[in-house]
Amino acid sequence: MQDEKESRETMDTGYSKWRKLDNAALAFPLVTGKDDTRVFRFYCQLKEKVDGEILQSALDQAMEKYPLFQAVLRKGLFWFYLEHRSLRAVVKQETEPPCSRLYIPDKKSLLFQVSYDKNRINFEVFHALTDGTGAMHFLQELVQNYLILAHPESNLPRIENAEEITHGDKEEDSFSQYYSSDIPKDKEKKKAAVKLKGEKLVHSDMHITEVVLSVKDIHQRARSYGVSITILLTAMMLCSIREEVPKNQQKRPIALMIPVNLRNYFPSQSMTNFFGWIEVGYTFSDTTTFEEVLADVKRQFEQELAKEKIAMHMSGYVRIEKNPLVRVVPLEIKKYFLMIGANLGSRSITAVYSNIGIIRFPEEYKEYIQHFGIFASTNSLQMCSCSYGDEMVLGFTSKIPDDSIQRNFQRMLSEENVSHRELKNEFPGYGERQKLEKKENQKVVQTFSFLCLAIAVICGMINFMTAGSLDWFWFAGAGCACAWLVVMVAYFKRRNILKNEMWQLILITVIAVLWDNFTGWRGWSVDFVLPFGAMAVLGSMPVIVKVNHLEKEEYLFYLIQAGIAGCIPMILVWIGLVRFPYPSVICAGISFLVLAGLFIFQKKSTVREFHKKLRM
Repeated sequence: MQDEKESRETMDTGYSKWRKLDNAALAFPLVTGKDDTRVFRFYCQLKEKVDGEILQSALDQAMEKYPLFQAVLRKGLFWFYLEHRSLRAVVKQETEPPCSRLYIPDKKSLLFQVSYDKNRINFEVFHALTDGTGAMHFLQELVQNYLILAHPESNLPRIENAEEITHGDKEEDSFSQYYSSDIPKDKEKKKAAVKLKGEKLVHSDMHITEVVLSVKDIHQRARSYGVSITILLTAMMLCSIREEVPKNQQKRPIALMIPVNLRNYFPSQSMTNFFGWIEVGYTFSDTTTFEEVLADVKRQFEQELAKEKIAMHMSGYVRIEKNPLVRVVPLEIKKYFLMIGANLGSRSITAVYSNIGIIRFPEEYKEYIQHFGIFASTNSLQMCSCSYGDEMVLGFTSKIPDDSIQRNFQRMLSEENVSHRELKNEFPGYGERQKLEKKENQKVVQTFSFLCLAIAVICGMINFMTAGSLDWFWFAGAGCACAWLVVMVAYFKRRNILKNEMWQLILITVIAVLWDNFTGWRGWSVDFVLPFGAMAVLGSMPVIVKVNHLEKEEYLFYLIQAGIAGCIPMILVWIGLVRFPYPSVICAGISFLVLAGLFIFQKKSTVREFHKKLRM
C-alpha cells in the first residue's frame, strides 16, 4: 500500500488535511458513551480571577501553534480518522459537569474544550485526540499565553524548547514508526482481578476528590523506602482498595493499570497518543504488610518497565491493527469485536493510576500559578496525579457511590506523615439541568412510541368489533411500525442531515419493496419509489449544503453515495424488474452525470474521499 503521508493533502500550516487514528485511540470512539466519555480534564488554578476575553486570545494563539487539534472525528468504512475543520475553538464559562461528553457521533465539533470558572482554566479533551503528555504541552502553551497577555508589564519569559518541533513530528504516528514484526508476542496470561461492586453512578454524579500533597514530604517518604513516588502511591492505592474488597473476591489479585509514556523509551515529539500501560497487582492475605506490598510493586515496576517488555507490549497492540483479517472487516462489524476485546482486557484491571509527572514553568510564573490538576472520566475508579512546585495534586474519580477507598488513601497518607489537604471544589453543572434535558429527550421518544402503539391497538379493537376478526388491522399495524422505524432513524441520525437522507432512502426503499411484495407484486416500489427517492436525495443535497454552509469534506462522499444509489434503477431495468422505465432512466442519467462531474471537476477531492473512507 502506498504510504499514507504521500497521499494525504497538506494544509498551508504544514499539517495534514486528515490523518488516521493512532493505535491507542482506535477503540476510544467505540467504547465512549454517556456514562464513560473517555474525556480527561487538565486544569490550572491561578491566584487571580480568569478573564474570559484574554483567555480566548490566548487560545487563538495556541491554536496557531497546534492546529492539528482543530479536527473532527469521522468514520470510514474500515477505521475512524481525524479530519481538519475550519472551526474556531471558543472559550466557554464552565457550565457542564467535568469531563462531559465531547465526541458525539455525527456531530461536527472539536474534540476538546477550553473553559474557565473563577480562578481555574480547564482544558478537557477526548482521549482519541491526544494523551496526557500532549495535553500537558497544550495547557502549558495556553497558560503561558494567557499570563503574558494578562500581565504585559511583567515581561514573563516564554517556555524554552530544547529543539524546535516540526509539524510532521507533532502528528507522527509513533506506534507505526517503532513497530517491528520481529518482536516476539507476549504470551503471558493475566488473572481476573477484583472488580469494585455496586450500582454505578451516572456521569453527572461522578465523585471527584482532589487531594493536595507536599512534594517534599511524599518524596522524602518514598526515599526512606528506597522507591519512587509513583511506586509508593501505587502500593498505597492497592492497600486502600484491599480494605473494601468483599470476602468472596479476596483470593483474586487487586490490579492497577498504569499508563506509560512511550516517549521515554522511543524518541518522539508526537502530540497524538503515544502511551502504553503496565499492570501491577497483588494478591493479599490476612497477614500481608504494607512493606511486603511495596517490595513486590517495586519488583513488578522494574520487570514491566524494561524496554524489551515495553516494546513487546507496544508491538502486540499494533500487530492486531495490522492483521490483514482485522483490516478488511468493515467498521460496523469490527466495532463489536473491539468492544468485546476491550471488555475482556479490562477483566484483569481493578482501577487505574496515571501519573503525568512534573509540570515546569519559569520561576517568574509562580507569582500567578497556584497549582495544576488532572482527573479523568471513568466507569469505575481512577486516580491521576501531577505536580507543580511543592504541590502534587491527586485527582480521584469514581462511579462507586461509596468513597471509602479515597478515605482509606488519605488515612494512609496521614500514617506515613505526608502532609495533605482535600480540595473543596464546587464544579458548575452538577445541577438538575442535564438530567432534565435527558428526561425531556427520552419523553419525546417514549411519547411517540406509545402513540404508534396506541394507534395500532385502537385499529385492532375497531377492526375486531366491526368485523369480528382481524383483517385490515395488520396493514394498520404494519403502517404504524414503519412510521415508528422511519421517525426513530430520523431522530437518532438527526445530527447529520446528509447521512440521515441516505439512511432514509435505504429504509424507505426496503419498506416499499416489502409492502409491494406482500400486497401482490405490482412493481411500484422499483418503478417509482426508488428512482424518485434517489432523485429527491440528489436534488436536496445542494440545498442542504448551501443552507448549512458545509465544507467539501462533509458532503462529497454522501453525494457519491447518492450518485451510486441513483444508478441502481438502471441496473434493475437491464435485468427486467422495472415495468415503467422512464423514471429509472432519468434518475440513472442524472446520477451518472453527477458522478462524472465529480471525477472530472473534483477528481483529486473525490479520490481522496475514497482513500480516506476505504483506508484499511
